[in-house]
Amino acid sequence: MNIINILIKNGRVIDPSQDIDGTYEVFIEGGKIQGLYPQGKGPKAEKSIDASGCIVIPGLVDMHVHLRDPGFEYKETIQTGTMAAVRGGFTSVCCMPNTNPVNDNKTVTEFILRKTYAEGSCYVYPIGTITKGQKGEELAEMGMMKKAGCVAFSDDGKPVTDSLVMRRALEYSRIFDVPVISHCEDLRLSDGGVINEGFISTNLGLKGIPKAAEEVMVARDIALCELTGGRLHIAHVSTEGSVRLIRDAKARGINVTAETCPHYFSLAEDAVRNYNTNAKVNPPLRTERDIEAIKKGLKDNTIDVIATDHAPHHVDDKSNKEFDAASFGISGLETAFSLGLKLVEKGVFGLKELIIKMSLTPSRILKISKGTLAVNADGDITIINIGREFTVDAGKFLSKGKNTPFDGWRLKGAVVKTIARGRVYEWE
Repeated sequence: MNIINILIKNGRVIDPSQDIDGTYEVFIEGGKIQGLYPQGKGPKAEKSIDASGCIVIPGLVDMHVHLRDPGFEYKETIQTGTMAAVRGGFTSVCCMPNTNPVNDNKTVTEFILRKTYAEGSCYVYPIGTITKGQKGEELAEMGMMKKAGCVAFSDDGKPVTDSLVMRRALEYSRIFDVPVISHCEDLRLSDGGVINEGFISTNLGLKGIPKAAEEVMVARDIALCELTGGRLHIAHVSTEGSVRLIRDAKARGINVTAETCPHYFSLAEDAVRNYNTNAKVNPPLRTERDIEAIKKGLKDNTIDVIATDHAPHHVDDKSNKEFDAASFGISGLETAFSLGLKLVEKGVFGLKELIIKMSLTPSRILKISKGTLAVNADGDITIINIGREFTVDAGKFLSKGKNTPFDGWRLKGAVVKTIARGRVYEWE
């Protein structure tokens, strides 16, 4: 592939890794950042991009997506999932291992990387399983999988219920210096539940999932992290109690990080009224009080990262099913940044902090060389017109998954160009 030289001009460059926020020209050569220059001082390039009225930021990094490939290509593929990613401004994504076969060995890891090289629009970093077959019984070959390219380990969707197995995984996470990403759910407490347990679940006649189903496992994993000194990352935090537990753990110096998703600070449980299957997600949407706690956790850095938990589904698994039988999940890559921008508009935190949570911090947790515009860094860049409004149209998603509760929402922050893997994707 012939990678051309690119000069980005007239944009507001924001790079928290270098504490940069100002008007600069960004020069990319050979797919690498070669320098930031004062306006009008950049070198000549084969392609010039006018970023007037836009912010120019390090490419977004999503550490929690489901690309469904291999095995569930009718829901998503590496090709369609990475196209959705760059459309949403993401230049790097980390794919969860609950595929078919599951990514519990280096062969599947290598398959994902080969397919990404051939078909991917952005970088894909595989996440391997904690246990073989996601059965929660025997640890996967974490060392071999890390060597093959895995950047983290998770049995996402099937929490490790055996505390001894989880202890061992955290011990290995310390040895291999990789995060263990925990889907915190007590399956006995959540068994059969489909939405948050409370008034609305009773009113709709649907079985609820109590907040404790998440919180007791958060508490357990924090205790095991403290015991082992391992690297624990809590996925998709949804409750006030979880935020409180993580905040306390960090105050005590425990090596824990956490993420939440846009739907947990944008929607409350009443979104499922009228049995809206597109609002069915696991963990479920919670209460307004939980939303406020999530926002506070983001503001004080109890919650480090905003990830999407992008979970595309075929219409037959979602809209064409009764609520109880419908699959959990939201297709989130193409709306995430704009939903995060609403927090900036509401004063929860600043634009710099949003970029940190969606680019720099996930890169640092995963120890990948992304999230920066420093010289010699990969030329992964997202250009966003933060003032431009648009209406979410799920029918135009590049993801195969059209399952979003945000269809029809009016949002600000249109991604106009994404540069990833040496290619320029333009959306104007």
